[in-house]
Amino acid sequence: MSRTVFCQNLNKEAEGLGFQLYPGEIGKRIFDNISKEAWTIWQKKQTMLINEKKMNMMNVDDRAFLEAAMVAYLFEGKEPEIEGYVPPSK
Repeated sequence: MSRTVFCQNLNKEAEGLGFQLYPGEIGKRIFDNISKEAWTIWQKKQTMLINEKKMNMMNVDDRAFLEAAMVAYLFEGKEPEIEGYVPPSK
């Protein structure tokens, strides 16, 4: 049976992640409070951010920027600014 969490991003009970996908305290917080659905949505946005900003994941500054954007999106509801992207209307 899958575990459920109250997803802070989607504000609903949903299926939780199967294991901690991100290291450290942020990873624990994500595992405990973010659903699979929200994580999947973030991964798509993350890919767009990396591509549009031509980020290099070997660069410490780029990784720090991406981590800050991830926390802001998942826990604060702030959409990342992706040049040229218009989110679909609900």
